[in-house]
Amino acid sequence: MPELSGQELLGEWRKGMDSLLASASSVGGRADITRQLLEPMQRQLELIQKVIERERTLQKRVAGVVLAPMDAVFDLLEESGVMLREQAQALQTAGRALEETAGLVKTQAELFERTIAALREPAERAKMVAGLPRRDTQSGGRGPRRGRSASADRR
Repeated sequence: MPELSGQELLGEWRKGMDSLLASASSVGGRADITRQLLEPMQRQLELIQKVIERERTLQKRVAGVVLAPMDAVFDLLEESGVMLREQAQALQTAGRALEETAGLVKTQAELFERTIAALREPAERAKMVAGLPRRDTQSGGRGPRRGRSASADRR
């Protein structure tokens, strides 16, 4: 036989009491005595029913209190996941921006080098016509760099 819940047990007990009351009422004159005996039992049934309802309410509260920290942890983990995703997207965006910036700087450097070469060509022709020595092309035409001495370049 399956185990009955508290409410089901109370229902079965109430049916038994109702049946007993009906049987006692059919006897006739003894109905008043039976009713006097059954009234305290019915009051007891009502009290037991209230106890069971309070127990269920208490169980729900306890379960809520016990599980609340778990819910809080899961909420924090969800928020952390969202924050990590947003950080990853921000890093991707920053990476793309840096890549685009590097491409622009590279293009600027190439334009700058071509501009210098285009401007230098007439000066080199003028030196040649004037009989002046041409610029040294082995070092790429670069002179001493700032912050370094000429002797450091010769090493």
